[in-house]
Amino acid sequence: VQLQASGGGLVQAGGSLRLSCATTGRTFSSYNMGWFRQGPGKEREFVARIFRSGEVKSYADSVKGRFTISRDNAKSTVYLQMNSLKYEDTAAYYCAAASATWSTRSGDYDYWGQGTQVTVSS
Repeated sequence: VQLQASGGGLVQAGGSLRLSCATTGRTFSSYNMGWFRQGPGKEREFVARIFRSGEVKSYADSVKGRFTISRDNAKSTVYLQMNSLKYEDTAAYYCAAASATWSTRSGDYDYWGQGTQVTVSS
């Protein structure tokens, strides 16, 4: 499966962005999907995940209440709505697909997109 992330950009603190991750290849609805991010000089970290059906979601504590993950299985796309953005949200954001695990660990994901840069100015 191939993943293509988009929607990043430059935004002021307090603003919003919506990231999209379009997939092609095998059946999208068979994958659990996740968003991760990697800031400058930092390790890649979990942001949010969504179960195959879309009914179960979870978030990192740092984004809970501000970010919302969703998916449209008919469009084979997963989204990350980011509100109330903070300077510390600045990072490259990656979408990922997991065929067999429900995990917050990056190593458990099978496929990755190329990343989209989010820069929040203070």
